[in-house]
Amino acid sequence: QVQLVESGGGLVQPGGSLRLSCAASGFTFSNYIMSWARQAPGKQRELVGTISRDGITTYEDSVKGRFTVSRDNAQNTVYLQMNSLRPEDTATYYCFVPELSGWGQGTQVTVSS
Repeated sequence: QVQLVESGGGLVQPGGSLRLSCAASGFTFSNYIMSWARQAPGKQRELVGTISRDGITTYEDSVKGRFTVSRDNAQNTVYLQMNSLRPEDTATYYCFVPELSGWGQGTQVTVSS
């Protein structure tokens, strides 16, 4: 079955950076689109960014130019590089496979001074 394990979250000051990782197993990673989503307290989960099998990326408007999704098919891992972080980026971040079911446990990102 699909297993996704996110890591790399933490507390960071505004303007800082974090790199999240998502280790995937249970499916042929290179065959699937991978995505990141986030959920802030009291808000709906929202899509952050997506990377295609070929490495083409798309982003939610508020993170364009600040966040970068990448993938390493040899390591079955997808990454989310987050720069110029803002307090409103505070959320639990999840990776998921749009074409399959299942979510990881998420990793908490808190942006605060």
